[in-house]
Amino acid sequence: QVQLVESGGGLVQAGGSLRLSCAASGRTFSYYDMGWFRQAPGKAREFVADINWRGGSTYNAESVKGRFTISRDNAKNMVYLQMNSLKPEDTAVYYCAADNLGDGSYRYWGHGTQVTVSS
Repeated sequence: QVQLVESGGGLVQAGGSLRLSCAASGRTFSYYDMGWFRQAPGKAREFVADINWRGGSTYNAESVKGRFTISRDNAKNMVYLQMNSLKPEDTAVYYCAADNLGDGSYRYWGHGTQVTVSS
């Protein structure tokens, strides 16, 4: 069982930066691939980025490539999402997820943190 708690969201102006953190409980954290997703009001949840269990392989959605960076620290049971050059369309609730089931879905989810980008 893994519990995930996101933090670091907030209100930022367009062009600014935020760093989201995801704290994971559970001794098996380091075995899991991790991902970040987001959901804007009235829209479906969408994939943002993922990172494999070792941290050596990452993948970003086209909409955030070159602006967002996912990373992890297995010693601290933490996953991060560094978000630069933020745009109003990045406004959403951001969710951390653990244990990729192979079909793009994940077994464990956090409750989310709100990111609002003003123009």
